[in-house]
Amino acid sequence: MATQTYDESSFRVLKGLEPVRERPGMYTRTDSPAHIIQEVIDNAADEALGGHARNIQVTLHRDGSVSVVDDGRGIPVGLHPEENVPVVVLAFTRLHAGGKFDKRTGNAAYAFSGGLHGVGVAVTNALSTRVEVEVRREGKIWRIAFAEGGEAIGPLQEAGRCGKETGTRVTVWPDPRHFDTPKVAQAEVERLLRSKAVLLPGVTVTLETEQADGTTSRKTWSYPRGLAGYLEELAGGLEPIAPLYAAEKYADAEHAEFAPGEGAAWVIGWYAEPVGSESYVNLIPTVVGGTHESGLKAGVFEAVKTFIEQRALLPRGVKLQQDDVVGRMAFILSARLLDPQFQGQVKEKLNSREAVKLVSSMLRDPFEIWLNQHVDAGRAIAELSIHQALARQKNAQKIEKRKQSGVAVLPGKLTDCESTDLAANELFLVEGDSAGGSAKMARNKETQAILPLRGKVQNAWEIEPGRLFANTEIHDIAVALGVDPHDSVEADLSGLRYGKVIIMSDADVDGAHIQTLLLTLFYRHFPALIAHEHVHIAQPPLYRIDVPASGKKRPPRRLYALDEGELAASKDRLRQEGISESAIEVGRFKGLGEMNPEQLRETAMDPATRRVLPVGIRTGIDTAGLFTLLMGKGEAAARRQWMEEKGHLVEADI
Repeated sequence: MATQTYDESSFRVLKGLEPVRERPGMYTRTDSPAHIIQEVIDNAADEALGGHARNIQVTLHRDGSVSVVDDGRGIPVGLHPEENVPVVVLAFTRLHAGGKFDKRTGNAAYAFSGGLHGVGVAVTNALSTRVEVEVRREGKIWRIAFAEGGEAIGPLQEAGRCGKETGTRVTVWPDPRHFDTPKVAQAEVERLLRSKAVLLPGVTVTLETEQADGTTSRKTWSYPRGLAGYLEELAGGLEPIAPLYAAEKYADAEHAEFAPGEGAAWVIGWYAEPVGSESYVNLIPTVVGGTHESGLKAGVFEAVKTFIEQRALLPRGVKLQQDDVVGRMAFILSARLLDPQFQGQVKEKLNSREAVKLVSSMLRDPFEIWLNQHVDAGRAIAELSIHQALARQKNAQKIEKRKQSGVAVLPGKLTDCESTDLAANELFLVEGDSAGGSAKMARNKETQAILPLRGKVQNAWEIEPGRLFANTEIHDIAVALGVDPHDSVEADLSGLRYGKVIIMSDADVDGAHIQTLLLTLFYRHFPALIAHEHVHIAQPPLYRIDVPASGKKRPPRRLYALDEGELAASKDRLRQEGISESAIEVGRFKGLGEMNPEQLRETAMDPATRRVLPVGIRTGIDTAGLFTLLMGKGEAAARRQWMEEKGHLVEADI
């Protein structure tokens, strides 16, 4: 076999928008063009958030293109002082260029916007066959178009006069080669536009859809009552058990911890039946939630708990937990953060750790005052919370009786939790005794149990079920879980002692190997745990970033990065804040055992700030066949062939 040369010519530099087209999945969702259209809509919404636009109109054209029009200020068309290129061209052709970076000096066009990934409409341009931009600004109409590849077709041109009218029109033709389906789902666009109207009281949002017969359908959203009106619509006529509580609070210039304007608006209500909740950061929908939701729940819990304690409403022997209070609560939360950090480029989950404290501190005191001013409402919420706590404890007692009838003795090295509430309890399978020691100190004793694993678990792919317990580690895992090995996803899990089983290993090759061996064990011999989403994987960071204080408003910070990509993104964001790279200290964790308990709690164990991924079975993939190939004893030849064909796709940590 001819060997490939490895020399200077082997290195390829991706320029301009090439990285996006080469790896679109790193920058956007590729199931449909919805997210690249959302980038354009977000820009229009940012203008409305700043008070510069009152109308946003989106049109879905018959040919698959989408137009977004706003009556904001219009994208600047003058030359950038350093780049000597029109700013509107920079916005659509240059990654990490925009009006949202220079926030510390006060020169940013947007103090609050959807993030600092810095890609925005440049990604939209990169993944489209054509983009047309029309800007109305300072009495003139300007036009420019971009073709496949993101390059401008000719220079920016003046196309007429417009008087005092201002605004931007962007029309996008998504490139179907980059997406599973070329059309944007109308329901998804409607959901997004309705949310913009909800979060921007007084702004009218319109969606026009061109029909096959040549007619145009039109929907308009406007919520003068803002969040409260939207939650009532979501509840669909259900009456809350207490009046809705809607308020907002933002930091002023004198605030000791947060920058002026940071804070949140919210509406919360309790219902007898489940009602959906939604959250946003700087108008971006965070469909997977995140740290701002954790802050809201923490603030509500503390306020209700204080109200109950002051009036001695809690029966003797009942211990109130957060889920008891917020389990039946529905909310709409709109947080504003100066520099939001999201998990993933599509911004579905907020990761900013300071958001927990921001939202909880803004909400707790005003809500506590409201409860004391509306005592009947407070008592109704308290009664529902106490009822939930009693039901939980009663259910836990039933489980306890079943457990006591068994003869299994829990492993000696298991550090168990105090609670018997299956939904709240978590078992961490931790690599090594040193990491196990840190985890024991970092855990929440009420709900988190630790089982340290000495060495690597045996490859269980071809072990007969009857011989599994010959391996001490596998025996201890099964006994701790309270579930016997099984071969059906419908197996009896009534003895399960923990709602979540979290694999927590080092962020290196050995850690990945331990993860693989444990996933092999669960997939082969405990499939019901995976089918019911009980198995999770913790994602501890590889890097710690110490950031010095910057001015009176920003004390020293500690950030974490999962991998090289997040480290580079964090450095880039800090550089945009005006913090020099030489002032930043970066440390690499060699393993979990190197983290002190506080760091381990913050990054891998505290539900409010950790990153934990649920394990599920992907459809359309022969999972069992892949496990046989990778873990089977007689598959060495097939494995070698697979590695020769697919090995170049693996990111190796060497």
